[in-house]
Amino acid sequence: MLNFLEKNKKITVYFPLVFYWILLIIATSLPSKDIPNLKISDKIEHLLAYLVLGFLFNLAVIFQNKFKLLKKYSFLSTVVFLSIYAIIDELHQIFIPGRVCSFLDWGADTIGILLGVLVTYIFIKIITKTN
Repeated sequence: MLNFLEKNKKITVYFPLVFYWILLIIATSLPSKDIPNLKISDKIEHLLAYLVLGFLFNLAVIFQNKFKLLKKYSFLSTVVFLSIYAIIDELHQIFIPGRVCSFLDWGADTIGILLGVLVTYIFIKIITKTN
């Protein structure tokens, strides 16, 4: 499966990341009145949203070959880059009606990123064993 992902990384790795990230940008740009209530804590929503982003982004960093240093330090580069993105995303919500910028939301985002990176390594370990 690892070889399949590597050979088809544009479709299996990069496309899901870009598609999901666009959806996330759209979702975080909607006024609060337009967001469906999922009946769970918004911190859990943040954590889950960024867990998926962390997983997809870290997978993309691991499978790319252009930036060797990013690949070598994929954990650190993913966490730093996405944590900065999460701060920017929180700040941008100041301008969205009914939305607020929250340090706690950023904390939930960062925990989600960390968990997403962890899931990436578990995923790779599992698919490596099955090859």
